[in-house]
Amino acid sequence: MDGSDTARPGRSWLLRLVITFSFAQGAVSMARPAVSYRALALGADPRAIGVITAVYALLPLLVAVPLGRRTDHGRCAPLLVVGVALISGGCALSGLAGSLAAMAAWSGVMGLGHLCFVIGAQSIVARRSAPEERDRNFGHFTIGASLGQLIGPIAAGLVISEQDGRMAPTSATALIVSGAVAAVSYASLWRLEQRARPAAAGGPVPKAVPVRGILRTRGVPAGIFMSLAVLSATDILTAYLPVIGEDRGIAPTTIGLLLSLRAAATIACRLVMTPMIRRLGRTALMAGSCALAGLLCGGMVLPVPVWALAAMLLALGFCLGVGQPLSMTTVVQAAPDRARSTALALRLTGNRLGQVAAPAGAGLLAGLAGTAAPFVLLGVLLLASAGLAARTGGERGGASVPIAGGARKPARRDRKQTRRGP
Repeated sequence: MDGSDTARPGRSWLLRLVITFSFAQGAVSMARPAVSYRALALGADPRAIGVITAVYALLPLLVAVPLGRRTDHGRCAPLLVVGVALISGGCALSGLAGSLAAMAAWSGVMGLGHLCFVIGAQSIVARRSAPEERDRNFGHFTIGASLGQLIGPIAAGLVISEQDGRMAPTSATALIVSGAVAAVSYASLWRLEQRARPAAAGGPVPKAVPVRGILRTRGVPAGIFMSLAVLSATDILTAYLPVIGEDRGIAPTTIGLLLSLRAAATIACRLVMTPMIRRLGRTALMAGSCALAGLLCGGMVLPVPVWALAAMLLALGFCLGVGQPLSMTTVVQAAPDRARSTALALRLTGNRLGQVAAPAGAGLLAGLAGTAAPFVLLGVLLLASAGLAARTGGERGGASVPIAGGARKPARRDRKQTRRGP
């Protein structure tokens, strides 16, 4: 199947994909803090929380590239069906698990399901979007993730209660409910993918682009690292904000609201993504948002009141909203046409590598230096990502941005260079 299929008139497929993603991501976002609370109820310390969070990404780390290769030459929709089944089963069975080892295993199943779903969904967006639509469509697609991240933690906070020793049963209930939420996404999982055009009989089979060649393409490493840093930030915030809440005496309901405020700010960011790109240019927007997010993550270690913590999370959520959709567009537009799904899978491999290494490192740091240490680690990652994005953008001479009517114009840096001449 050609990786460059563009959309037929209308974008109902994108709306249904956003709805589907909202339920799937909502289930995962409800389950992740519930896993942390249930693990705490089962006697886990911060180091064990880091290990369980890392296992979520371990299985996906091993299979992302083969799944991407398969998707480059086949259909995307079956991955969505399998992904939802694994998410639903992993969530529900985590709630029934009675040991930390079993919780870690089912957390890995949940992570594998999320990977399958995301590879399939991102590949559909890449295939059905014209080049000038990708920033917008990937931005709208990731709104589905943000909606899930907005609703999921609130739902978890409402269900989980630590009063009278009820954290163990209520966190288990939250996990079982999250499994049911994931299953609801099947309702909008229909006709998201265009019919494949039959290949010419006897035509040559395109040779697969080597992984090393994709990784050497200018722009791909920066997109992968930015995505890794931003997702690690979201992941560690979700896993460790409950731990900070326990240390500071903040109720689970309040922690759920704080996590949802962060997600709401991310949605707001993605709704105004295209105007921001027009005004600032892609490179400046990516580098600036990561740098500010890094500083805000470092500020999370300060013993501020809840209202100040909420304000910091709002600003942090807005900054983190830039990285994921623009890293998708950067990777897709840099990669060869016949290797877009593989490039997206490499990006997701980087994400999962970050989800293995960052929580494990965060757990080790938390055990040695306290629960504030993981947020310092996030700040360092995001500042490094900002530097790499700025350097790559400078080497590329800026990036083009979409304008009205589907045409493209140079970013501000490009226009200055054009006036000066070569």
